Amino acid sequence: MKLVTFDQGRIGIVEGGRVIDITDLAGAQPGAWPPVGMVRLIADWQARGPALREPLTQREGGPTSRPLADVRLEAPVQWPNKIIAFPANYHAHIDEMKHGAGSGVISTYKASGQGFFLKANSSLSGPSDDIVLPPLAGREIHHECELGIVIGKRGRGVTRADARDYVFGFTCLLDMVVRGKEERVMRKSFDTFCPTGPWITTADEIASFDDIEMRLFVNGEERQSASTRNLIVDIPEMIAMSSAVMTLEPGDIIASGTPAGVGPVEDGDVLEIVIDGVGSMTLDVRQGELGAHAVWDEAKAGLAV
Repeated sequence: MKLVTFDQGRIGIVEGGRVIDITDLAGAQPGAWPPVGMVRLIADWQARGPALREPLTQREGGPTSRPLADVRLEAPVQWPNKIIAFPANYHAHIDEMKHGAGSGVISTYKASGQGFFLKANSSLSGPSDDIVLPPLAGREIHHECELGIVIGKRGRGVTRADARDYVFGFTCLLDMVVRGKEERVMRKSFDTFCPTGPWITTADEIASFDDIEMRLFVNGEERQSASTRNLIVDIPEMIAMSSAVMTLEPGDIIASGTPAGVGPVEDGDVLEIVIDGVGSMTLDVRQGELGAHAVWDEAKAGLAV
């Protein structure tokens, strides 16, 4: 099943190029603040999910549907409790950061030893939104193609053996970053620096979590390509590691870490992320006006993950 958020907080199922509006069945309130419709649906999935798997449009007085092209897709989960991100989770990416351009000191720790970090929820954007670059002269802003893992239920101290039970589904995710030596969270938390979408593909549609292929294209040229089988910290271990520290909540998003091939983006670029079995989305990059601050002038040299 492919679940979307659209048109100011409505909830839908994508089938055959159309969006079935299940807002009422999901118990969501369009336009409500905070926008927690999808989080509530995920939390209530055990009760609401079975009915949503029935032929909805055949019901008398049932939900209506619209062409997918006629709706504005938003970030599938707009108000998660947290976004958990794993850096340096592919050996090839670690190597390119170690030997790439720039002479500054970078972290070479692997995710298996370094752990994870949190990314601001306000950095989330959707498949219809532009990636907006802050005006930081002399700084590179890089794309990072990642798999977004959406948590389905509350849990603490989850074991590897039980981890799959906590995965609600998957989404495409880009972890945009300003290269530099400032705190990672600040460099990765600008608004629109965490595009997700175009929908959540529920976990039952993914046969193997260890064989999910992903690619990223910039202006039609392939820049990144990898599989979850190459992860240093795999999906079960990401869930075990993060839940050892904090309680996972329905709707939480885990970013898998990026493969090799990261590089700068500029105003006018077009990025396309494709994850087999999950989905794809195309995003425009444009220059913004907000984001400058004296802190960015303090340490321009060097790269960090």
